[in-house]
Amino acid sequence: MKEISVGVIGCGYWGPNLIRYFNENRHTALAAVCDLNRDRLEQIKFKYPHAATSTDYRRIIRDPAITAVAIATPVFTHYKLVREALDAGKHVLVEKPLTATVKEAEKLVDRAQQKKLVLLVDHTFIYTGAVRHIKKLVQGAELGSVYYFDSVRINLGLFQHDVNVIWDLAPHDLSIMDYLLEERPVSVVATGASHTPGGLADVAYVTIAFKGNLIAHFHVNWMSPVKIRKIIIGGSKKMAVFDDLDPAEKVKIYDKGISLARPSETAIHQSLVQYRIGDMHAPAHDNREALSTEIEHFVSCIKNGGTPITDGEAGLRVVRILEAADRSLKKGGAKVRL
Repeated sequence: MKEISVGVIGCGYWGPNLIRYFNENRHTALAAVCDLNRDRLEQIKFKYPHAATSTDYRRIIRDPAITAVAIATPVFTHYKLVREALDAGKHVLVEKPLTATVKEAEKLVDRAQQKKLVLLVDHTFIYTGAVRHIKKLVQGAELGSVYYFDSVRINLGLFQHDVNVIWDLAPHDLSIMDYLLEERPVSVVATGASHTPGGLADVAYVTIAFKGNLIAHFHVNWMSPVKIRKIIIGGSKKMAVFDDLDPAEKVKIYDKGISLARPSETAIHQSLVQYRIGDMHAPAHDNREALSTEIEHFVSCIKNGGTPITDGEAGLRVVRILEAADRSLKKGGAKVRL
């Protein structure tokens, strides 16, 4: 029996994926779908005739038979829709990023806690077997002390009309960083440029500092001739590479690094540097669809009263960095403390 009735708001780019997986899940019944575009609704109705369709999202939120709501709409609409859904007693899964501002995110986190409802932010990569495997490596100290987190997410388009490239592409890798690293960032520096009308940055670089020597860097770009989705994590013992576009070996572990045989406190050239060039291995990991795993987790949290891995607090931490990056960008790359 499908005991959790779900309504989906938004049928643009990501909404159809949510619709499909909620429909396929053994615990969830796709009850209703909403979108402002009637042509999209007709397509959804053709594929899922059992689901009610409407251009009015309130019909989903006010329906007492619906237990949970999934929201896949532009970020500037998130606060209003999520708040109304929570106020109506619905559990919520919302597309990343959680909201357009830190204040909005804080209010939603508080409201979900007050109502004792599940608020899950759709940071899909956290539910991939590859990223979860790297988490085990970091937790188990197989990489040693983490020195740096280096991310590249670039492609040609798709240009957005309402957010810059940082808000569009960086949430993926910021959420991965937040999940993998136990340390919390202390400052953000962002630089970028706009090459199209509208003034929204289409190329950007974000550098995040932590206490100590840990540093993270993010390169996002809508104007690249090649598509790259790669993260490199450097540790004192080993280094890990996550390449999301590699169909066979998404995770590679390199037994490479340096050691100082006669360390000098004054200069590296006065030390005897030894380079370790060991083997590379590509570990096996769970290859289940991330969105399917995420929805199973959402269902489990609703049924058992659990806290999602990517809960409102996790979404809030990502929004804090995005907002700080925006401020830094507008100030010409000035350091913004978190």
